Amino acid sequence: MPDVAFPGRERLVAGIDAALAAGDCHAVTAALRSAMCSLIRDPEVRLPDCVHAPIAEHYARRELYRSPRHGYSVVAMTWGPGQGTPIHDHAGCWCVEGVWAGALEITQFELLERDGERFRFRSAGGMQAGPGSAGSLIPPHEYHTIRNADAGAIAISLHVYEAPLEQCSRFEPLSGEWHLRADNALRTDAAA
Repeated sequence: MPDVAFPGRERLVAGIDAALAAGDCHAVTAALRSAMCSLIRDPEVRLPDCVHAPIAEHYARRELYRSPRHGYSVVAMTWGPGQGTPIHDHAGCWCVEGVWAGALEITQFELLERDGERFRFRSAGGMQAGPGSAGSLIPPHEYHTIRNADAGAIAISLHVYEAPLEQCSRFEPLSGEWHLRADNALRTDAAA
């Protein structure tokens, strides 16, 4: 079970644990968004050095903590210039995402219809998220893309998942608004 040491880790875990006492998933994610914004701005919480190193071939996913008590997982993602995701889901888990450094483009998608493994999506709006901002995804409204649009700088985000996210669905474009669903095993990079 990952348990990476970094300055302020105990503060981060205590803030997440406190938010989990808020009630249902809507209250929990609202409390966690607020806690995440405070934690990102807290100078005593500094993510480990490894999260500042991008990986050329893909955005990096480094699991920093997994709660033995509550079951949630904390993953830092490092986005090299131009790196991003296809449309994907979170396998039915809620998630709160905070931007630690840089900026990310996040686009939500609305599922319009499904035909077997073919899904028809329409963009439901997007946003540019900068340092200190946080958002949440609650199923069934979990379809989205994330991308670092900056051609010269990395971006770092911190994700708190309801449970460890080890696989999800990825949706590859077919034609027009139609996409083909594929299983996607999520890889975790070393966090040392």
